[in-house]
Amino acid sequence: MVASQTPRGFTDDERRTWAPLTAVLELLPHQIDAQLLRDEELTHFDYATLSMLALAEGRRMRMTDLATGVNATLSRLSHAISRLEKRGFVRRTRTPDDARATTVQLTADGHRKVIRATPEHVRTVRSFVFDALDAEQRRQLHDITAALLARLDPEQRMLASRMT
Repeated sequence: MVASQTPRGFTDDERRTWAPLTAVLELLPHQIDAQLLRDEELTHFDYATLSMLALAEGRRMRMTDLATGVNATLSRLSHAISRLEKRGFVRRTRTPDDARATTVQLTADGHRKVIRATPEHVRTVRSFVFDALDAEQRRQLHDITAALLARLDPEQRMLASRMT
């Protein structure tokens, strides 16, 4: 019979690393959302969705591919697309070669919106992330996030997992 073991707690070093990481995971999305909401009335997820479409061939993507690109479930993406569609930034159409699939098309208004939002979004990300780090730390951050993503998304379903 194997004796049950009490899970061991964090070491002091792990705690000194984990506590700030959890704070960053809370604070950074809030700061990015706050800037985008203030300046463009977009969430970061809305911006990522519009940006992914702006970069796509023909400014259109299948919903399943778009969900992978923005690291979301189809359900979450569908809700966001509904909001963006009401604002005239995207429209849904049937996929020509697969009647069961839906394609999302970025509208001209949506393209203008993402173009207008991008410069301040980039400044905000730089300010809170890249400007706080030197070149070696940025390389280390890349390596660390790649290692974490390999554990969190071993099947590489998310586009970000395939970019490392």
